[in-house]
Amino acid sequence: MNKVLATLLLTRNKMDMADKKKLSLIAFSGEFDKLTAVFTLATGAAAVGYEVNIFFTFWGLDAIKQKKGRSFVGGNWLTKLFGFMMGGLSATPTSRFNFFGIGPKIFRSLMKKNNVATLEELVDAANALGVNLYACEMAMHVLGLEQKDFIHEVKDTLGVATFLEISEGGRTMFI
Repeated sequence: MNKVLATLLLTRNKMDMADKKKLSLIAFSGEFDKLTAVFTLATGAAAVGYEVNIFFTFWGLDAIKQKKGRSFVGGNWLTKLFGFMMGGLSATPTSRFNFFGIGPKIFRSLMKKNNVATLEELVDAANALGVNLYACEMAMHVLGLEQKDFIHEVKDTLGVATFLEISEGGRTMFI
């Protein structure tokens, strides 16, 4: 277990779970820096005792795809093309300074050098901390994705109304 995850779990164990707060995040972007923000907020909140829900929609679904690299997932040629272009977590571009795909590699290197959890480590930490991951049913249909296309930690596929019910009583952020 890496030291970031160990620290987060230790912090979480010290919290009084009776005072449970809730944070719901809507991950619309599939860009490296924005997904890093989603998972940093999620793991930080979960570590201090929040119930955390992440709703992945459209390009955000890329973060929870089963296959790490580019793959042709989807029902027809157009959705398979989208699936290939999305590329998965390891192929996420940065929103700025992508430099033809080198930007995320530079960020990962800087993160490791500065002892900051990488995006992949944050995803692992979120799973270990019990962050609830949900896929947007409507976006899945548009992009031709199915439940089997996602990592097994994805709790369920939901519509917007159900996600709003789950989110009720807490803070919600759109990233």
